[in-house]
Amino acid sequence: MNRKQYSPEMKMQIVKETLETGNASIVARRHDIAPSLVARWARCYKRYGTFYPQKEVPGTNGSCIPPDYKKITKENEQLKKLLGEKDLEIAILRDLLKKTNLPFPIK
Repeated sequence: MNRKQYSPEMKMQIVKETLETGNASIVARRHDIAPSLVARWARCYKRYGTFYPQKEVPGTNGSCIPPDYKKITKENEQLKKLLGEKDLEIAILRDLLKKTNLPFPIK
């Protein structure tokens, strides 16, 4: 199966036509391109300012990837780690309260 390569200029022209008309199917038919491809270019352009995915990320099925994906993923991992540490700290403090038999209510 041969994949046709489209120049960035042609993609931009097609995306602009799609955004002006509001109908990806008509523009796709006019340029003899799959409507889903044109719709994806337009969706990516509206969301991220580019009309193709930045890079392939496993599990995304070629959908649009935000430009700062690495940064967001790293921040997400840090927040998960911090949340785990806080949960552990709370569990330890609750165990301490149970052992000391203080008259405070424990939820």
